[in-house]
Amino acid sequence: MVERNRRINVTLEPDYARKLESLAERTHVQEGTLARSLLSSALDEADPDASRITEILDGIPGAWERAQESIEQARRGETVPLSEL
Repeated sequence: MVERNRRINVTLEPDYARKLESLAERTHVQEGTLARSLLSSALDEADPDASRITEILDGIPGAWERAQESIEQARRGETVPLSEL
């Protein structure tokens, strides 16, 4: 089995984007490098228990509404096939 890097695009809320930018400036690294490191650390420490994941997701403000809007966009055909990315 060949492992390969996978690219995932993440959109941050403005406050988090500013915080990431500030941290990157203070540590003299690129924002993407720092974001990748922070996300990797968070994933390493994440509890794989499904009930805990649900609790974390439920704690994200507006997540349910954004997910529902995404479903509606998909139903309206406002999507891009993965093969085109």
